Amino acid sequence: MQAQIATARPGAMRAGLRRTVSSRPSVVKVRAAAATAVDWKKTAADLDSKSPLEIMDHALKTFGSDIGIAFSGAEDVALIEYAHLTGRPYRVFSLDTGRLNPETYQLFEAVEKHYKIHIEYTFPDAQETMELVRAKGMFSFYEDGHQECCRVRKVKPLRRQLKTLKAWITGQRKDQSPGTRDAVPVVEVDPVFEGEAGGPGSLVKFNPLSNMTSAETWNFLRVMGVPTNKLHECGYISIGCEPCTRPVLPNQHEREGRWWWEDATAKECGLHSGNIKKGEDGADEPVRKAERDLWEAGSSVEALSKDGVRALVGGKRDKDTLLVLYAPWCPFCQGMEGNFEELAQQLKGSHVRVAKYQADVDKDWAKANAGLTTFPSIVMLPKAKEGFVKYPSERRDPESLGMFVKAVAGTA
Repeated sequence: MQAQIATARPGAMRAGLRRTVSSRPSVVKVRAAAATAVDWKKTAADLDSKSPLEIMDHALKTFGSDIGIAFSGAEDVALIEYAHLTGRPYRVFSLDTGRLNPETYQLFEAVEKHYKIHIEYTFPDAQETMELVRAKGMFSFYEDGHQECCRVRKVKPLRRQLKTLKAWITGQRKDQSPGTRDAVPVVEVDPVFEGEAGGPGSLVKFNPLSNMTSAETWNFLRVMGVPTNKLHECGYISIGCEPCTRPVLPNQHEREGRWWWEDATAKECGLHSGNIKKGEDGADEPVRKAERDLWEAGSSVEALSKDGVRALVGGKRDKDTLLVLYAPWCPFCQGMEGNFEELAQQLKGSHVRVAKYQADVDKDWAKANAGLTTFPSIVMLPKAKEGFVKYPSERRDPESLGMFVKAVAGTA
């Protein structure tokens, strides 16, 4: 099998396997060891340089019918093609929120016919959905945020589905969302959801496309003749529910087409955030734990004390200050650590101070006075005026942040 993966031409491989592949879970039954019995960090390191096909093959070989491919109806159809190319049986499931575009439903049918498979559709709880809509209407998320609707229509159904599995496969890529997915490993113990055995560490998560770019993914889809969502031809890149998705303009990042009415730093629905646990009231809440602080000793990012940040926000400013309000446990903050450090090094000795303030221990003040909405929140405190200017984008690379600094604070 490994020799075939390494040497077979993709077209020939696909043609040869199409007659024999089946997604029926009853064809093979591989009983996997508990997630905690495997060193998955080492496995991730070993697989990091492998192709998506090799990673997919490893996942299916290890877990057999106890693993499922999560298919959203977008370019993650590449996962199904890779699974098909392995020649192994595989399962595919999709979350039908009841709010998808017609084109997405059409793709589901096209994929089933193309690969001769049956997608396992998962739906939100009818009673809970009805109560939400009756209480708040069809479009309450435009006013109070998408999290509640996503929790009912996506996160809870996903949780139910994953409780029937030992592992799952997603289409996450590092280039999809700067600052939130730029450290996605090819395999990990799922930090959020539980698998069939229950409890922490009971579910393994594979991300075979992690190291691929959008361009590479689309080249693969075109070469292999894979069916795709017609919305992609209309300017849609990231595709979710119809009310929450729109096309993006040239040079806009793909995630800017999702939940565009909200603060950019909040654009994760909870499926891949890595910081969610079940609260006592059944809601999802952040896990406030961190192994270390961010931008520690030796960093070019200046740490502000409580008195220091209050003085700056209050108007006592000796220079322009770019400030990140962060929480060390937040994976969004962790994801931007390197970029923010690089920017701080670039601006070292200039008229702009790059600083941090741990706001999770001072949230009420930070919300009321410094523009904190979600972690991280980035604001510019101009020397020449009071108040602050909030950084509105989820692009947290040094170039985008530097452009914001230049636009607000100038070059002198």
